[in-house]
Amino acid sequence: MLKDWETLFDEFKKTPYAASLHRFLDGEYGSKTIYPPRDMVFQAFRLTSPKDLKVVIIGQDPYHNPGEAMGLSFSVPRGLDIPPSLMNIYKEIEGDLKIKMNFENGDLTPWAKQGVLLLNAYLTVVAHVPLSHRREEYDRFLEMTLGYIDTLDQPIVFMLWGSFAKKYASFVKNKKHIVLEAVHPSPLSANRGGWFGKHLFSVCNAYLVDSGVTPIDWKIG
Repeated sequence: MLKDWETLFDEFKKTPYAASLHRFLDGEYGSKTIYPPRDMVFQAFRLTSPKDLKVVIIGQDPYHNPGEAMGLSFSVPRGLDIPPSLMNIYKEIEGDLKIKMNFENGDLTPWAKQGVLLLNAYLTVVAHVPLSHRREEYDRFLEMTLGYIDTLDQPIVFMLWGSFAKKYASFVKNKKHIVLEAVHPSPLSANRGGWFGKHLFSVCNAYLVDSGVTPIDWKIG
């Protein structure tokens, strides 16, 4: 489905940021341990086509421990321990939708295939060094991505969790698109209040249904 985003990627390639990012990543992948594997950097776009897009969830940067990052925000491959933030996401889904989540499976690929764009702002990271690839090139790419998504005519729900993600609410101008905000699901934030009991997932699905769109099956089995 990556070719479905051709309009976005072609526009980005016209900017100086594209060539600069390519050179930077060549150097980083050639000299350091970088996550995710390079062929999975754009996995979120590969799994979710713009024509099927229903939900956007913005994370900050990939997990920085071995084997965790898979190109989808908050997601880890099946078989790995579920990170604390994803654990709280699952707990809220269980409480909100009254369904049973599999806490031994953190692979969110089923969401992506239903139209949930699991997008990190910074698509790569140096092993064990969070935010090590916080760069202007990625900032510009994310801004262009959000601008492109805003031109899409279908109902879309933006899930913006935590102060980092909330700052992108200003990019959502399309009247068919809505923003659902909450604190970040990390234990430090979620346990202070503002995460549990927000009913984000049922509100999201209600908006999609009211808009004549099939809701997301949030269950991970």
